[in-house]
Amino acid sequence: MSLVSLVLGRRGESGFGYASTAEEVTAGLDLRGRTILITGASSGLGLESARVLSLRGATIVAAARTKEKAAEACRGIERIVPVSCELSDPASVRACVADVKRQGLSLDVILCNAGIMALPKRETLHGQELQFLTNHIGHFLLVTGLLDSLADDGRVVMLSSAAHKMAPEGGIRLDDITFEKGYSSWKAYGQSKLANLLFARALSKRFAGTKRTANAVHPGVIQTNLGRHMGFLAQVGFPIAAAIALKNVGEGAATQCYVAVHPSVAGVSGEYFADCNVARSSRYGKDDALAEKLWEKTEEIVAKL
Repeated sequence: MSLVSLVLGRRGESGFGYASTAEEVTAGLDLRGRTILITGASSGLGLESARVLSLRGATIVAAARTKEKAAEACRGIERIVPVSCELSDPASVRACVADVKRQGLSLDVILCNAGIMALPKRETLHGQELQFLTNHIGHFLLVTGLLDSLADDGRVVMLSSAAHKMAPEGGIRLDDITFEKGYSSWKAYGQSKLANLLFARALSKRFAGTKRTANAVHPGVIQTNLGRHMGFLAQVGFPIAAAIALKNVGEGAATQCYVAVHPSVAGVSGEYFADCNVARSSRYGKDDALAEKLWEKTEEIVAKL
């Protein structure tokens, strides 16, 4: 058996591993009566998560840049409630929060799946670096705005990435969070993914004493449209890598679906998961003091948006 086969076939303590799929990790679960909000539900891992969790009986609040896009992408999936949520637009996020509350939806899971990656040039919107705004601030606004709608045993799942280890020295550039000085596409992306991880960790502290949980996940490396801003050589190399070890969409959605609904994860909070098992993050990913500083900084930014 080759080394690649050994790695791909290996399973962890959970009984699942690298090659497990979203369908496999949710097999046998009855999610009838549960409501799950998924951002980025119109494509890729978000759409696959919506399909599989609906297959198990859940009602899916499918959030995409427009309500129409969400509805069209999820056509054929049962129990879909499409909502508009453009994460880079604070007004849109706040409108989404208001829409969910107006519909009286009680959420069992908030699955923060959407994101953008490795923008080749520094882009800003509302005074913020676009990856940080979309991946972190937008989700911060959404989740904190919906806490009143989260069930007493609700789960928040943040899609982070192993790329959080590419964050700049110090983890979060608190004194230059918009990368005005020395922009790097991967450091900026890494910072936003570290922010996702730290947000989950800080939120889990705020959930202490309750049955609510917050965790972060690394989905693996998957060929989806998230990589559309990657360089030419990386794009050309994708077909070769895919033939060797890249996850397909079903495998990529496995960890977030596992953490969102599997009974064995009930009560587990503040962790970082990869391949459906608790994994080791960078040292910055375990820095609770940094997580609190980021929370305070984000609140300052949000107050001005």
